Amino acid sequence: MELSGLVRALRLEGPRDGGQPEQPPPAVPPAEQVLFQIGLLFSEGAGGAPKAGVLKDLGALVEAADCRWLFGGMSPATLGELVAALNGYAAPPEQEQDAPDLPGKDSTYAATAERAADVGSVFLHLLVKLEAAKTQESLGVPMVGPILCRVMEPLYIFAATHIAERPWTNARSQSVAQELLALLVRATGCGSVAEFLRGKNEDEEGRFGAVMGLLKQELTKDTWKRNPATKFVFSWTLPQVTRPWLSHYLERVLPPSLLISDDYREENKILGVRCLHHIVLNVPAADLCQFNRAQVVYHALYNHLYSRGAPLIQAVLLCLLDLLPILERAQRQQKQTRPTTACDEVLQLVLTHMEAEHRLALRRVYARTLPAFVQRLGILIARHLKRLERVILGYLEVCDGPEEEARLGILETLQCTIEHAWPRMPCRLPVLLKALLKMIWDVHTDQGSMPELVKAALLQGATKCLILLDRCSEGQVKVLLEGVYSSCEENRIRECIRKVQENT
Repeated sequence: MELSGLVRALRLEGPRDGGQPEQPPPAVPPAEQVLFQIGLLFSEGAGGAPKAGVLKDLGALVEAADCRWLFGGMSPATLGELVAALNGYAAPPEQEQDAPDLPGKDSTYAATAERAADVGSVFLHLLVKLEAAKTQESLGVPMVGPILCRVMEPLYIFAATHIAERPWTNARSQSVAQELLALLVRATGCGSVAEFLRGKNEDEEGRFGAVMGLLKQELTKDTWKRNPATKFVFSWTLPQVTRPWLSHYLERVLPPSLLISDDYREENKILGVRCLHHIVLNVPAADLCQFNRAQVVYHALYNHLYSRGAPLIQAVLLCLLDLLPILERAQRQQKQTRPTTACDEVLQLVLTHMEAEHRLALRRVYARTLPAFVQRLGILIARHLKRLERVILGYLEVCDGPEEEARLGILETLQCTIEHAWPRMPCRLPVLLKALLKMIWDVHTDQGSMPELVKAALLQGATKCLILLDRCSEGQVKVLLEGVYSSCEENRIRECIRKVQENT
């Protein structure tokens, strides 16, 4: 075992600026003295020593050391400070609060990934030794337990920082982080990362509260952008904690989620909205409505509807669809009577944007989510029929590419609208019938790259709309289609008309 680099580094730790070197209390075990000095070496502001070589020597020392020598009489605080110092050494470089978006894998981040892989290897050796020490009579769980409790949260944050593909990671650092997290979960007697964070049952407290305690200082308005990994650690950790555990931590997770979603960068907005969506799905409605939390979330999401990014709009609409029932339930409980609901407000704004939207990506997002809003309002969709009709007619007319997501979504919207607001449909029959027949003809005669399965889906959706219109108009569609059937020579179109005529 070569420890020359480690020895040289520790000798370099002499008095600085004329002061006396920091020393641990007298009569401490040799291992604690060594680890204490190494912690000082890697602590913030310490420099001038060959840290990369020391790190490799430290890994060799931990791997080869006897458990009794390493942990006998060891103070959990000393080991905790060492882990924290190494964690900081492997962290991505800090950024300015309003720095531009993260760069690619440049030399700075490549060096961070290599440091993280080396630090992760040391942590792996340390966990292996802690597991081995549990079985020794002279140490056992009473000695190892407090040490493990002191280091498990920093080890988790290190693993979550480097476990996924980021600018500051590479294949080696990700592999080490994944192995470290799996070993940490086993060492704590848990079966999964979620169990490690939330506890094995509702009465048992997991480590999520302690992890959030460490992240708290980095998730404030003035600090959350400095460490580029903080938002990813938070957003990767939050989904692991579900109902009913998450409600215990609502005050800790809601403010940072709102903070991230309120950023000016779209990628951060999407990240924050996804965190809010997880909270909405996994926190009881009563807790969300307390102190008007649900209203705060609603207004934050509603403001994002003015954005122009399709991924953000999709995330916001999906979150709103799950939040709106909670708001309406709170309204009923408070016996508030309003001419319109939050769902009406959202749908009104969405239809306004849809009517003027020309970008296909946004048209597809709007059309995919529109049926769910119609289902939510039910018969109350009659309030929006005038504008909704204009949107349906406009979207049926425009081809939006090989998959035809927008037109398929609009056909589903029309079906839902007819089912819920059927008394209002007969007066709109001439306009809707003309639009559907024109779309059927356009799809049948399309010579582009539209797949046959997509053509079949469009024709089937249009046929279903015609059947529903015929039912609510007491057979008027059958009468109007008789002349079309007799004069049409296209078998595919005749087949669609025949299905309508034969339907009873």
